Amino acid sequence: MTQTEFQLFIGVDVKLRNCHYFILDSKLTIFGSGWLEGDSNKEICERFSGLLNVIEKKGFGQIAVGIDSPRLPLLTPRNHFWDGKRRRWRARNEREQGHGRHCEVVLKALKIANPQWTTIRENSHAWMVLGFALFSCLEDRAGIFEVFPSASYWILKNRLHPRVTIDFSNFVHGPKDMIDACVSALTVFEFLQGRGSEVGGGDGLGSIILPGPLPVNSTHPLLQWPN
Repeated sequence: MTQTEFQLFIGVDVKLRNCHYFILDSKLTIFGSGWLEGDSNKEICERFSGLLNVIEKKGFGQIAVGIDSPRLPLLTPRNHFWDGKRRRWRARNEREQGHGRHCEVVLKALKIANPQWTTIRENSHAWMVLGFALFSCLEDRAGIFEVFPSASYWILKNRLHPRVTIDFSNFVHGPKDMIDACVSALTVFEFLQGRGSEVGGGDGLGSIILPGPLPVNSTHPLLQWPN
């Protein structure tokens, strides 16, 4: 996929019963923002799908989406743990719970961000379950990515560009949530422009995209999931 396929970029900050979204156009100017409320995950998913359909039917172009939530839960506890001192993967010991996916381990080990570790579905936070549902309802659409705003802020530190034009008309219901949604949209834009990177995915449980390169090269053993 390339940026030219998409004209709008949506970031979604997942909160239980109240997901904030922020839409940027290809000039990084705000196209719209708001929040999705509902009494159930199904209702919120339907409202978000409806929003995307309305935008596309009005001829505003194809949409790329970045969702701030794990894409999938763990199927079983994680068996591989990263040993930073020895720069290698090792087996899980009996004291370790086995939470977290490959992408989260990478961000933690590189000190880019502190993830909220993904667990098996039965032990997942309610907001993560909503995130799983959002990814599931959008799985047939192109351009659906997992993002992590805290990691994006780290990647963007000391960078004056790109710059985003926003307004604050819908910030009153959650300013920090709306900023996270904005940087999520920007992350998708930068990734599709070819300036970003993608981490994890070795465990088959999804990757996280970033708005710039990682501080290590692609041959680093941390990026290679053990067989």
